[in-house]
Amino acid sequence: MRKHGNFPLLMITELFLPTKGGTAVSFDDDFRRLGGKEVHIITAEVPGAKEFDRDHPNSIYRLTFKRRPWVKPESLFIYSKLLLNSFWLTLTRRVVAVFAGRALPEGLVALIVGRLTGRLVLIYAHGEELTGWGRGRKFQAMCYAMRRADWILSNSDHTRDTLINLLGVQPERIVIAYPTVDENRFQPGLPAADLRSEIGLAEDTGLILSVGRLQRRKGFDNVIRALPELLGSGMDVHYVLIGIGDDFEHLQNLAGDLGVSDHVHLLGHVSYEDLPRWYNACDVFAMPNRDINGDTEGFGLVFLEAAASGKPAIAGQAGGTGSAVLDGVTGLRVDGESVIEIRQAVEGLLRDRQEAASMGENARKRVLENFTHKRRVDQLRELVVQNQKGQ
Repeated sequence: MRKHGNFPLLMITELFLPTKGGTAVSFDDDFRRLGGKEVHIITAEVPGAKEFDRDHPNSIYRLTFKRRPWVKPESLFIYSKLLLNSFWLTLTRRVVAVFAGRALPEGLVALIVGRLTGRLVLIYAHGEELTGWGRGRKFQAMCYAMRRADWILSNSDHTRDTLINLLGVQPERIVIAYPTVDENRFQPGLPAADLRSEIGLAEDTGLILSVGRLQRRKGFDNVIRALPELLGSGMDVHYVLIGIGDDFEHLQNLAGDLGVSDHVHLLGHVSYEDLPRWYNACDVFAMPNRDINGDTEGFGLVFLEAAASGKPAIAGQAGGTGSAVLDGVTGLRVDGESVIEIRQAVEGLLRDRQEAASMGENARKRVLENFTHKRRVDQLRELVVQNQKGQ
């Protein structure tokens, strides 16, 4: 029998490093730990890919994905490219299992390849992609793929419920595979005084941190809306936002309109080395997410980064963040639509530093027990091993 780590695997995903984002980071973590060159990644051609792929332990194949408006459906060429390349790799590399980064387009392609070649099919489900298709043909195609895959890898309990109640997936084929975080990269005690000094903070100034794509559903705008009353109550508090996205100008203008621009720091991207230090620099991490027309937060990897760094987090009540933040234990969950609740949560944690520190300790402990790379990779590997034993 093969060693567990040596199964030839195929991963089909549009999202993979060096593309920014927690999902791309998570996929990279999974598959570099699942094996070496016998693990094959089909993904998108993006800037910086050549340099990134050169020293990667897996075999990476880059495709140019472009929709053609004169073809119906516009994504036909994308599906065709993925299907042909995936089918060829599965046959020529003797792949035993096909993973897909999401249901569409990757999951549907993986299902076709898997059924034609008799391979195990596993599809990741993140949550936010399940509710944004309406109920038309794309939704039906997603349901078709999800209902027929061998395993669905759900990132949270909320996502699992959505798969069952909205998509009709059989519960016994859903495995909850929580996201993971590098507990050695994100840890308490990293030097961060220089980062605070760079934005002019005194030692006792309270610092709220947010990290993520600048999207309305993340709730960053409502953190800014909470600042005037926090400052008006006599608190010395600043807000650092790390990330890029469509809402950059909106958030910048909002801070100006509310007269808190001097207390809001939109940093865009920060370096790989500095990101863990920014978590150490803050007192409270906040992403009070909300649901906007079905667009919701499936889990929130950034909550794990904050937790691993020993920081309490403020999350919204929408989506799957309840799997990432335990209310009253590792942080607080609030109504992301309520500026009052957000303000009260921030103020409570900044004023009661002992309670905040206790939540941070609980959060770090929970990460070490439940959200390490080893635990998740062992779980994924075992699914493949079980299938091989059953053949």
